[in-house]
Amino acid sequence: MDYATAFYSLAALMALLPSGIYCFRHADVRRPAAYWTLLAVAVAGPGAWALAQVSGGWRADFSSALWITIAATMALFFVMAMALKDAWRLTPLLILYMLLLGFLAMIWQHASERGPGTVGPDGWVSLHIAVSVLTYAFATLAALAALAAFLQERALKLKRPTKLTHKLPSVADSDRLLVRLLTLAALVLAFGVLSGMTTLYLETGRIFVFDHKSVFSVAALGLIIALLLAHARTGLRGRRVARLVLAAYLLLTLGYPGVKFVTDVLMG
Repeated sequence: MDYATAFYSLAALMALLPSGIYCFRHADVRRPAAYWTLLAVAVAGPGAWALAQVSGGWRADFSSALWITIAATMALFFVMAMALKDAWRLTPLLILYMLLLGFLAMIWQHASERGPGTVGPDGWVSLHIAVSVLTYAFATLAALAALAAFLQERALKLKRPTKLTHKLPSVADSDRLLVRLLTLAALVLAFGVLSGMTTLYLETGRIFVFDHKSVFSVAALGLIIALLLAHARTGLRGRRVARLVLAAYLLLTLGYPGVKFVTDVLMG
């Protein structure tokens, strides 16, 4: 067992906790300096650990993929929390989910990467990787906004609000965040699909291959576009759209982290 790796992973995981605890214990809508400080720590911890893991070259094992996902999602959320009204209220859900991913990354940090490495022009491949990571970060935040809308609508229907739902954005605010995030996710994912096709063409001379990652990514893109069109034309919202967004997120998860889990963990 690599105790140094375990220590740094635990430190990155612990960096997430203070901001989550703060949001559960305080309901100050003014977002005081303490919140931003703790959120910056939550960004810096996983970010530093993810950068340390790829400093000697790109790593695509399951654990590294999860830490890179956590780091990218936290950094994007920090920007979103500053730019979009009430986006910061997703912090409790975000921290809980990031803690889960970090815990999974720690458990399977011993799993080694399987399969051939990526070949082709370094610059283009790096761009495709960056776009893929950004796409998944946007999709993660959109899925959390959808979950927030689902929980709020369910609490209203049952007339049983919980301590968690009191902290989350309202149904209307969650829907607004969801539409914005889905739009950005669709744009970045479309670019990611195109860059993936270009990378594949440079490597093999083919434009598309029917593997799990490609099929799930294209299916997720189609579902997201369909959701946005349905929202614009029919006003689709609430729990119905939340379920479909979570389904699209599941497709993206199966397309990359899911495949990495099978190849690196189950087959490793």
